[in-house]
Amino acid sequence: MDTTLTDLDVTLRDGRAVHIRAVRPADEAEILQAFGRLSAEARYMRFMHSVREPNIERLRKTLASFPEKGIGIVATVPADDGIDVVGSAIFVITSDQTSCEFAITVASGFGGVGLATALMRALIGSAKQRGIKEMDGFVLAANKPMLHLARRLGFNIAPEPGDEAVRICRLQL
Repeated sequence: MDTTLTDLDVTLRDGRAVHIRAVRPADEAEILQAFGRLSAEARYMRFMHSVREPNIERLRKTLASFPEKGIGIVATVPADDGIDVVGSAIFVITSDQTSCEFAITVASGFGGVGLATALMRALIGSAKQRGIKEMDGFVLAANKPMLHLARRLGFNIAPEPGDEAVRICRLQL
């Protein structure tokens, strides 16, 4: 079964172009730079708690687990040092091998122009290719843009039992 993501060049609604491709272990430095450019609010929305510094060991472990245990994709733009990562999305396959959990991050300057939609569609397509039957994500109730996107993509959204601040977004693939 093919687990690779085809490279995509996407023109966003504002006319900017991004390149979407599978993440590579060599992307570590660019991912860390992208983390550094995230606002405190964006980090909170992504990680659901305050995160000041990236967990480099966890990043390396996650990157090394792909494609066997999931997939990561990045959206890049040209930069003086080569590229900048302006968005990323991952899914990690659960132990039952039939479902996965997703996470997505978009740089603030690229919000609202279709990048999250492009990343999620690529992620969903990759999950379907892998034979995954269900995709779940945990999203803060305050993260209205992500909840809106999830609804548009067909996810069912329900409160997390026992935690009113979190919503479970679930898509049958």
